[in-house]
Amino acid sequence: MRQDTDALGATTLPEGSLYGVHTARAVANFPISGQPVAPELIAAFAWVKAACALANQDAGHLDAPRASAIVAACREIAAGRHAEQFPVDALQGGAGTSTNMNVNEVVANRALQLMGRQPGDYAFLSPLGHVNLHQSTNDTYPTALRVAALTLLKDLETAASRLQDALQAKEAAFAHVVKVGRTELMDAVPMTLGMTFGAFAEAVARDRWRIFKCRERIKQVPLGGTAVGTGLGAPRAFIFKAAEHLRHLTGLPVSRAENLVDATANADCFVEVSGILSAFAANLLKIASDLRLLASGPHTGLGEIRLPALQAGSSIMPGKVNPVIPECVGQVALTVMGNHQTVTLTAGLGQLEINQYLPLLSHKLLESIRLLRDASTLFADKCVAGIEADETRCRELVDKSQALATVLVPALGYETVARLMDEARAAGRSLAAHLDAVGLLPQAEAAELMMPKRMRKLGFEEEDYKSLRRPGA
Repeated sequence: MRQDTDALGATTLPEGSLYGVHTARAVANFPISGQPVAPELIAAFAWVKAACALANQDAGHLDAPRASAIVAACREIAAGRHAEQFPVDALQGGAGTSTNMNVNEVVANRALQLMGRQPGDYAFLSPLGHVNLHQSTNDTYPTALRVAALTLLKDLETAASRLQDALQAKEAAFAHVVKVGRTELMDAVPMTLGMTFGAFAEAVARDRWRIFKCRERIKQVPLGGTAVGTGLGAPRAFIFKAAEHLRHLTGLPVSRAENLVDATANADCFVEVSGILSAFAANLLKIASDLRLLASGPHTGLGEIRLPALQAGSSIMPGKVNPVIPECVGQVALTVMGNHQTVTLTAGLGQLEINQYLPLLSHKLLESIRLLRDASTLFADKCVAGIEADETRCRELVDKSQALATVLVPALGYETVARLMDEARAAGRSLAAHLDAVGLLPQAEAAELMMPKRMRKLGFEEEDYKSLRRPGA
């Protein structure tokens, strides 16, 4: 056990702890969600502290041994070590001060250990006097959030690409399968199943592009602006070096914001990123819902596709298998949409020179990126990759539908086709069989009109109807 002291008095800390009194007070003050600060944000914060240590060394305000120890400690934290030393709840007052202090304390005490000293020897290396030198929570926290988001967005872009590839593979595999297209859940016109998956893939491709582009919005960081973006209390040499070191350490294309007051006070860039995540969520929800519908039944529903069977679907109905992956993806999508509303509100509720709700904003934004990343990978690997077409069922439904009727409208006219449909129903036969029976179109030619190659053509040509006899001709 060791003791740590602040202006409020002394606190006893657990044996082996690298955090200090400020962290202990935050843990006691905010027993709220039971969820710690996102590990991606902690890792990003570590890189920020390392960059600041190097900038302070360059500016002559931190000696090389201390700077090296701080950077080494930060590298360990960024690699995921010492995760148990960051117990502060994600939801906290103070615009993220508790998170900043938690990082300062752990970095300082680990750096002390690396220098052969005991944790708490702050006269030699201090959380505030050395690790937090020339910094404020107000510039380091928004900077760390940008670094964390940029890192996660790269992973999300990769996951979206994986899903796009899986959908495009099904587009090619199902290019020959004719199915009924439906509008407002009602039979409409024929198309191929490949076209359906091609539309899914195109939507995800747009999301992938938007994710790539939105990273531009958060590349400028307020590091060096200190409390309100004026840089008060920090030497110019430090301010101009900090973001440069951060870029080199992380490999991310970050740079110092042109207007540090703006970058410190305003959070609209995060709303823009969250909006793009919400758009991706909307597309995932649409795709997941459509797959559930296309696979419904399978005996009394549409049943045009078969989803991979992953687990038993009922404790009472033997043999029932549920579309669990699309349903999981749908829940992720709804969560992300809700998170976007929270991000929007938190950005708008920031007051004057800093947003006091950044901890909530960061919690929801990073959660959204993480959820979409994992859901996209899951969707691609455990659902889309294993989808099969029930070609017999697709053909059966095409034959039962009025799809052929719509194909004939350009040649025969709406009223004539409607009359022929009525006659076919009255005779108890399909439209194709009725056309053959009355001598208008052989069934083989009707089937030709419904071939996939015709579905893939844009519009029709007059020769498509060369075998069709007009009534009365």
